[in-house]
Amino acid sequence: MGLSEYIRTMSQKNDVAIPDEVVMNKIYVVGDQKVMLDRDLAELYGVETKVLKQAVRRNLAGFPKTLCLR
Repeated sequence: MGLSEYIRTMSQKNDVAIPDEVVMNKIYVVGDQKVMLDRDLAELYGVETKVLKQAVRRNLAGFPKTLCLR
């Protein structure tokens, strides 16, 4: 599952409609990797960056293995 697909899936679970264009504009290509800044991902979820990072640390199994927050 790609990053944009993951975000779309999570937003559907939360009953939030995020246009594809908004998500795609927040994904950058670095080398051969697609990346999204943690602050942009937090914005899509409507939370602070530190809250998103805490959620990831507390529930690593709930996030795809390809998702890495630093």
